[in-house]
Amino acid sequence: MLFKRKKNRKDIDHPSLVVVNKPLSVISEQFRTMRTNIQFSMVDEAIRTLVVTSAGPSSGKSTIAANLAATFASEDKRVLLVDSDLRKPTVHKTFKVRNSDGLTSLLTNKETKLQDVVSQTNTAGLYILTSGAIPPNPADLLSSNRMQEVKREMIEYFDMIVFDTPPVLAVTDAQVMATITDGTLFVVPQGQVSKDELVTAKDTLDKVKVNVLGAVLNRVDKSNDTYAYYYGEE
Repeated sequence: MLFKRKKNRKDIDHPSLVVVNKPLSVISEQFRTMRTNIQFSMVDEAIRTLVVTSAGPSSGKSTIAANLAATFASEDKRVLLVDSDLRKPTVHKTFKVRNSDGLTSLLTNKETKLQDVVSQTNTAGLYILTSGAIPPNPADLLSSNRMQEVKREMIEYFDMIVFDTPPVLAVTDAQVMATITDGTLFVVPQGQVSKDELVTAKDTLDKVKVNVLGAVLNRVDKSNDTYAYYYGEE
């Protein structure tokens, strides 16, 4: 299947894509460590679909999702980054593309094909699917049978699909997506979320029996020369 190429701007993507712009940095190495841990988190089968979420807003989850998708793509894989945050989408801003058509187009119009709305980025192997128009019923669309069909089609063409979803405590969208994917990664901004919020968010995911792979501690004090750290479930 041929996918359209995003209009070229310059030789780099958005500055937030650290793994693309600074592949030899400490941050990029940490993303590669995260990738390895995710790959080995499932013994019997490979992770093909991954949800990236957080407890609350402004956690940096979208930046983590984009960099992680690019990191997987660097292994000669075809990776699709999907903006399934149908309330406050950001993928189109990161990659500076229009958001007139996207995931909602696929979910509301069966005549829309995957190749019509997926774009190839300037990063080899990395493709994006923006949210499309913001709908009045995001959770209903994401929990629909059509979403299951779209996910299966994505798996046919991509080695890895990363879903950027809304925060767990804000709406039910992340729960919905987590139940139909192989694993969930939780982004925790240091010092910006309480222990009670984290426990509530994890309990919320546990209630629907999702596979929480682990968490990323984000926005760590730069004096520690770190940015994100992956740790698995005990």
